Amino acid sequence: MTVESVTPEAAAAAELREPPVAGGGVPGLGHGWKLVRDPLAFMSQLRDHGDVVRLKLGPKTVYAPTTPELTGAVALSPDYIIAGPLWESLEGLLGKKGVATANGPLHRRQRRTIQPAFRLGAIPAYGPIMEEEAHALTERWQPGQTIDCTSEAFRVAVRVAARCLLRGKYMDERAERLCTALAVVFRGMYRRMVVPLGPLYKLPFPANREFNRALADLHSLVDEIIAERRASGQKPDDLLTALLEAKDENGDPIDEQEIHDQVVAILTPGSETIASTIMSLLLVLTEHPEHADRICEEVRSVTGGRPVAFEDVRKLTHTNNVVVEAMRLHPAVWILTRRAVTDTELGGYRIPAGADIIYSPFAIQRDPRSYAHHLDFDPDRWLPERAEDVPKYAMNPFSVGNRKCPSDHFSMAQLTLITAAVAAKYRFREVPGSNGATRVGITLRPHRLLLTPVPRQAG
Repeated sequence: MTVESVTPEAAAAAELREPPVAGGGVPGLGHGWKLVRDPLAFMSQLRDHGDVVRLKLGPKTVYAPTTPELTGAVALSPDYIIAGPLWESLEGLLGKKGVATANGPLHRRQRRTIQPAFRLGAIPAYGPIMEEEAHALTERWQPGQTIDCTSEAFRVAVRVAARCLLRGKYMDERAERLCTALAVVFRGMYRRMVVPLGPLYKLPFPANREFNRALADLHSLVDEIIAERRASGQKPDDLLTALLEAKDENGDPIDEQEIHDQVVAILTPGSETIASTIMSLLLVLTEHPEHADRICEEVRSVTGGRPVAFEDVRKLTHTNNVVVEAMRLHPAVWILTRRAVTDTELGGYRIPAGADIIYSPFAIQRDPRSYAHHLDFDPDRWLPERAEDVPKYAMNPFSVGNRKCPSDHFSMAQLTLITAAVAAKYRFREVPGSNGATRVGITLRPHRLLLTPVPRQAG
């Protein structure tokens, strides 16, 4: 199945169909109420209605591809750009000049600016920082202590990003500010995406005031980081220096808004998705202690009993497979949107220019047509002899094409190292008041995961 621009010749060769409409819409809200009430189940059921289906989100008609082939085609086709309900809701946080939301020449120039920081050869330089933060995480925890996994996961994600990419010694107070503000902002942005009520979100309701305060705090934090770097006069070899010295297409320094938006794009979506994944990994280690034990055995076999190091990551095969399987069942990024820039065709269906596209990696990655025993947590499905059975585009946690996450190697190294460090030192138990159920927002993560660590016996 491919995506092709519609031409008169193509239209004459084949009659393009209108995608079927999903059932259950409500006047005024369309299918938005289902995306609020039970979005994961709703998106997972859409494939039963067709390879592409139409939805109503408020007054908008959006198109939802439901197969791996078609979602991969959308991600790779130049007929679709970053736009639509998700990105419109994120612009309030990320701005229009950050790499996450930009398109065309601006996006390509920004990718060239940030890519050197994430190239495979650059990742080992971050190894000592990743090691230090992973082991600091485990050393903060004490037997019998209750761990609030939300704050701990955000703290380590923010500190790794700040220390590796911005070379800043950003203490826990800033990580806590970011954690608190992001929780409010991403929850509010999800509501604005699925129920686009426009002017109502500008009224002085308590939820709107809370959202605006959190958003202002995020932008204030970014301004502090940039101002501190400028005042220091220092130019370490990091991503912030690259941004401060970057030139636009005319050879002039990029403007202040673009620098601000780029730092927001570095700190916030990356921290949110990595932190959400760390929370899911802690839940997986708790619910599947047999795999936590296998990780511990693997780490001890590789390290001989010393603390796990960055240089060990490539040898930790099972640990890596646990991370991948956790991302399959619990993807932080569970919904994506695009916009058609021309009349186009998708799987034999007509997609008009300007139409919004919405699709769900969560639904794709749990589809029984792609995965045997699709709801089982089975890291061994990623062993080479079994992974080849997974359909192409059925598992792309970092996306594909020109929107592929530039930090994929960085993120996998960080996640594998943290998982190895915590599983080698502790087993985990949920404590009263914990709620490991999935919290749905712009990202997915456990609602409120509270654990107590149980030290392992020395091997």
